[in-house]
Amino acid sequence: MIRVPELIERKRDGGELTADELAELMLGYAQGEIPDYQLAAFCMAVYFRGLTSAETYALTDGLIRTGETVDLHGALGRKVVDKHSTGGVGDKTSIAVGPIVAACGVPFGKMSGRGLGHTGGTLDKLESIPGFRVELTTDAFIDQVRSVGLAIVGASANLVPADKKLYALRDVTATVDNYSLIAASIMSKKIAGGADAIVLDVKVGDGAFMKSRADAELLAEVMIDLGRRAGREVVAVISNMDEPLGHAVGNALEIREAIATLRGEGPSDFVELVVEASTQLLAVSDLGVTRDEARSWVQQAIADGSAMAAYERWIAAQGGNPDEAALPTASVVREAKSALAGYVRSVGAVQVGNAALRLGAGRADKDDPIDHSVGVVIRRKRGDSVSAGDTLAEIHARDEPSAAAAIDEVLGAYEIADEAPHERGVILDVITG
Repeated sequence: MIRVPELIERKRDGGELTADELAELMLGYAQGEIPDYQLAAFCMAVYFRGLTSAETYALTDGLIRTGETVDLHGALGRKVVDKHSTGGVGDKTSIAVGPIVAACGVPFGKMSGRGLGHTGGTLDKLESIPGFRVELTTDAFIDQVRSVGLAIVGASANLVPADKKLYALRDVTATVDNYSLIAASIMSKKIAGGADAIVLDVKVGDGAFMKSRADAELLAEVMIDLGRRAGREVVAVISNMDEPLGHAVGNALEIREAIATLRGEGPSDFVELVVEASTQLLAVSDLGVTRDEARSWVQQAIADGSAMAAYERWIAAQGGNPDEAALPTASVVREAKSALAGYVRSVGAVQVGNAALRLGAGRADKDDPIDHSVGVVIRRKRGDSVSAGDTLAEIHARDEPSAAAAIDEVLGAYEIADEAPHERGVILDVITG
């Protein structure tokens, strides 16, 4: 049995821990044999001293060993792909990417999570679809990926259980912000989830966890290294999260925007990211296509309706009603109008996300209920010209007081300037490892 104080002391003093020591540490913590106060001290030592790449992988592997794993490749006999985002505002990318990839003949299997704070969760968005089931058994998850080509479900409680405990501990001990701990948390779940190839959407900017491009790229490189060590192919897309992605922020509103995108009618920045992520997934699949060929396949799947058909099959397979008209709608819709003329210089992602949160679209605490109908629709974004009285955004609310409060908050997210800002795309870089 390991002596935890010795491990903490060694890491505190800049020493290196072995793979067996880190595996025992995680297993003991998951089983309740090692108390929170010792793991808190360990996390703080890691926060200040860091982990080597070998230690980071050992920690990731140790987390995985605390629970069950899914063997999608063995079950399907072919390469299965997955996508993960580090979180943002209006980020409904997976809901559009999954059907596009499936329509191109590549199996897509994803275990996803819920939102907290200003960042939305994929499961919350999907649950705005009447009847949609996010909880499937592992066997049902595998069967659906095999038969439909696509499944997005909630992670099993037995999938990397140590990470759930460790993340909650880091959240209350000021040790969240460490590359190795972030990467191990994300990649342990992705590896345990069974996909052979993973595209990571690493957000950077006002509405993202990583505020600088250099930090986002470093995190991406650590996760790519973890995937390589685990025998997975990983590509990272670095994307801008200074303003909300697309127009819609809020669960049912975002589902509508994902559907519009699958019909070829999505907002330009969201389409750009969806096409890029889908292209990268096809390129790392077993189709044997180049990235240029993959991009053509993606564009064709949207143009010929096959991506939309794949969406409808997927939603129905998980018990949902794929008809857009079945989605809930807010009882109050009000406009936030500009008092100034000029150009939109910026739209603060966090302020818009927090406005949607307070409307009821998100949760401040993990047990808060969600109102799937409410949210914000951004009508003017960076670079758009506006006149006084033009609508900047629509507020979808449950009542007039919350709508009025959200109007004030959303207007505060806008910066109007006399001159148009320089153009920029949502994709900042693609790191293929």
